[in-house]
Amino acid sequence: MMASFFGMTGYYATIILEDKRTATADWYNNNYLPLVLEKFQEKRCRSRILLHQVNASPHIARQTANNLGTVAIETLAHPPYSSDVTPSDFSLFSKMKENPTDLRDEIASYDTVIRDIMDYTVTGPFRRRTYNELEKFVDKFGARLSGSEVLEQAIDYMINITREAGLGDVTTEEVEAPHWQRGEEVITMLEPRKKNIAVLGLGYSVSTPTEGVTAEVVVVRNFSELAAMDEHRIRGKIVLYDAVFTSYGDTVVYRSEGASKAAEKGAVVSLIRSITPFSINSPHTGMQSYTGNVTKIPAAAISIEDADLLRRFQDQGKKIVLTVKLLSTFDKKTSRNTIVDYRGTTQPDSLVIVSGHIDSWDVGQGAMDDGGGLFISWAAPVILSDLNLKPKRTIRSIYWTSEELGLIGAQEYAKRHDNETHKINFIMESDEGTFKPRGLEMKGSQEARCIIAEILKLFDSINATELLETDYPGSDIVVIVSKGVPGASLLNANERYYWFHHTEGDTMNVENPDELDLCAAFWTAVAYVIADLSISIPKE
Repeated sequence: MMASFFGMTGYYATIILEDKRTATADWYNNNYLPLVLEKFQEKRCRSRILLHQVNASPHIARQTANNLGTVAIETLAHPPYSSDVTPSDFSLFSKMKENPTDLRDEIASYDTVIRDIMDYTVTGPFRRRTYNELEKFVDKFGARLSGSEVLEQAIDYMINITREAGLGDVTTEEVEAPHWQRGEEVITMLEPRKKNIAVLGLGYSVSTPTEGVTAEVVVVRNFSELAAMDEHRIRGKIVLYDAVFTSYGDTVVYRSEGASKAAEKGAVVSLIRSITPFSINSPHTGMQSYTGNVTKIPAAAISIEDADLLRRFQDQGKKIVLTVKLLSTFDKKTSRNTIVDYRGTTQPDSLVIVSGHIDSWDVGQGAMDDGGGLFISWAAPVILSDLNLKPKRTIRSIYWTSEELGLIGAQEYAKRHDNETHKINFIMESDEGTFKPRGLEMKGSQEARCIIAEILKLFDSINATELLETDYPGSDIVVIVSKGVPGASLLNANERYYWFHHTEGDTMNVENPDELDLCAAFWTAVAYVIADLSISIPKE
């Protein structure tokens, strides 16, 4: 017994299910067919399946047809005939409820408009405009810290250039934003020799006394090692986590939770090895948070090189003493999310959202994080307006504020628009680089993923057809996606992203104008197709 699988271009594969020459109707329907359908719907949800039973009885065919009525499969009224298929053979072709053949044809019909968008953006009049606008923006404002006057000036600037590009439907919504401002930051190693240590304080860190804190250092690899230590070994000391970068998701917990866990043991300062796979003695900042009722202690990141040095000293049995001086202030300011609507023609209340955040850390220039994502989301409705392409649904561009200090803008938007979540057809965010596009990283139902995968086939010419499934498709949009709204982030060749992330190295030198053009074209075209389809993207 075997199941033959066919893709849109023809034969795909044959799977042998069991070595049987004959089969009863019960065995066929209870064992063979469920296995075929399970494999098919899980792995090849956009493919066609032909179940071929040699010399099957009409009884088997009837029972099979009846059983198929309970799943999302429809059979053809008249099975196709070929010279090797007898009248008693049973054939069926999948027809997923949300992804029928005619939908595949509809999606494929967007090929011409995709080429128009790509040509206009990559080689035509819009070529390098996204990069040039980003360059002017970054050079004018530099870093744009949450709660700062510079950030608010940058928001005003984006409103103006959006309107100047011909988009008049631009609004803002106020957000109470945190304003954590670093002051003087110095770490000096006193023992076993004197050396200055490169440092960046972590967001929301409290200050040391003005004279600093001088204490011995204990280096630990992970939370388990810290937990296993007696409290007297930690009390009054500086804890350094030297966890080696494996992935951002796995390693960032030492930044976000390290201070509280060290404080529970009585530490006076928490330091981390920067969350990066590569360094040129460059510390990486980022947000941390205090949990529970533990004492808030100062927290900072040091470079890979210095963390490794302190580890070697400890392994050699040498006493390590540092003086740590970290000063900062904290208050709250009013900021704004910016919303740009490119109105749909027949379903204007249904939204396809593209987004990026406008704030950045106070180190570097915020060109990569998240200037690139901001500007491809700015470009999407501008390009469509230039080409007079008007989708059925509204494309909404959102410039999130205060992302770096806790997704503040996105959380406020989700709260304010909580009763409108059902109007969001699809939401996208770009916040992990705008290098060469590869596809999308998505959370959504199986049917939704099938449809998006079909759309991505239109981008074979730029090798951007990849669809990865994830539970966390983007930082700002996760609060909305968690409510069942399908969403995705830009999947791009960002292997070097964490080299520059949250450092002084995040400058225009990281951005490539040709790759940014590809991202802008891809982002615009994907949003347009989703917004113009005859069906909505199914929710979970």
